Amino acid sequence: MVRPVSAGVVSGLVGFTSAFVVVLAGLTAVGASSREAESGLLAVSVTMGLASIALSLWSRLPITVAWSTPGAALLAATGAIPGGWPAAVGAFLLTGVLILATGLLPQLGALIARIPTAIAQAMLAGILLQLCLGPVTGLAENPWQVAPVVIVWLLALRFASRWAAPLAFVTAAVAITLHVSGTGELPDAAALLPHVSLTTPTLTLGSVVGIALPLYLVTMASQNVPGAAVMRGLGYEVPWRGSMLVTGAGTLLGAPAGGHAINLAAISAALAAGPEAGEDRSRRWVASVTAGVVWVVLGLCSAAFGALVLLAPAGVIPAVAGLALMGTLAMSLRSALAEAKEQIPAVVTFVTAASGVAIAGVSAAFWALLAGLAVRALLGWRR
Repeated sequence: MVRPVSAGVVSGLVGFTSAFVVVLAGLTAVGASSREAESGLLAVSVTMGLASIALSLWSRLPITVAWSTPGAALLAATGAIPGGWPAAVGAFLLTGVLILATGLLPQLGALIARIPTAIAQAMLAGILLQLCLGPVTGLAENPWQVAPVVIVWLLALRFASRWAAPLAFVTAAVAITLHVSGTGELPDAAALLPHVSLTTPTLTLGSVVGIALPLYLVTMASQNVPGAAVMRGLGYEVPWRGSMLVTGAGTLLGAPAGGHAINLAAISAALAAGPEAGEDRSRRWVASVTAGVVWVVLGLCSAAFGALVLLAPAGVIPAVAGLALMGTLAMSLRSALAEAKEQIPAVVTFVTAASGVAIAGVSAAFWALLAGLAVRALLGWRR
């Protein structure tokens, strides 16, 4: 029992500390105030923790649910939309509806599966590029406080790769603490208590096409499908319908509080369902339950994590977020360019998404998908 529990604790800690700054950055970019972003972090942490616990207890499989890190990166790249934060919350709700519909309608899941892997991964890579520039711009802006974060990340990659992003965050926390001790800026104690900020959702054309549809596609293509594949590679067949219903319901439940989306985990799944969770495969579900408990507990500390981010010196938090996404960017580029015949459509998709140009209030991610598919169809027709 000790090994599954310890694996679950590691999975929970790594999953949260490696990407929560990306979640806060994404929610803030689409219009959330600091309090609303902290509420959103609380919502996704608690819902993904409860979903992990529920799915694992129900199936007796080590099914781990996580927030959509690519989805948060998409929000950060999209920025403010017409209608502001309420429209973004409406898009989160619609995303939950679409994930639920995927569980209820097999045809919808089959349609998503038909999106070429190269196009989907190129779109994700383009979304991630701007965030992954954070360490570079941070070193130029504030080298003395960003350089230690980058150095620790590199050393951790060499000697303990799993802990690279969490250790980078710990280093950033030390830099923030030293900065605060020098400036005397301290948050009010009441601001550190967990809180929920509910928002009445609205829907606009920009929020549907610019956030909801790309968020759904990114979450499905870059999280749910790979998450199920990772579990299959470890010898577990995820109950697809049940997982989509639970994660869709969790996304709907968390959306009014600012949660953007939850989905099947990939990296965290490998930690909780792999050999680290013990030799007895029938007991590895304990690791996923433990990870869920860790996420709920850390979610209750969301206000404290948000305050830490607000107190950070220039460049530190963007650097941490960029470092956390480097591995995902590398995997996305590798998948996008793996096949020679798909490279030109993939590159068109990538540069369109990386441009960040919104047309008619619709985010670049949507236009990137259309551009990539159009070029692919044209080149296929020519051949």
